[in-house]
Amino acid sequence: MQKVKIKTSYITLGQLLKKIELVGSGGEAKLFLQNGLVKVNDETEVRRGRKIYPEDQVQIEGYGNVQVFTA
Repeated sequence: MQKVKIKTSYITLGQLLKKIELVGSGGEAKLFLQNGLVKVNDETEVRRGRKIYPEDQVQIEGYGNVQVFTA
């Protein structure tokens, strides 16, 4: 499981994908999410604007789990 530290109360899914270097831009994030490879709290998520909070479980197929925590 990879842990990602944020300084705000949440991060968008698109920003999270960029932060862990799976994508390089918002456009790439949108295309990546259309493949249905990302689940948030066990539900497939395709919106890059989805807010991810520290208690959310993010699973990325072929990558693993990502946990967000605040500083």
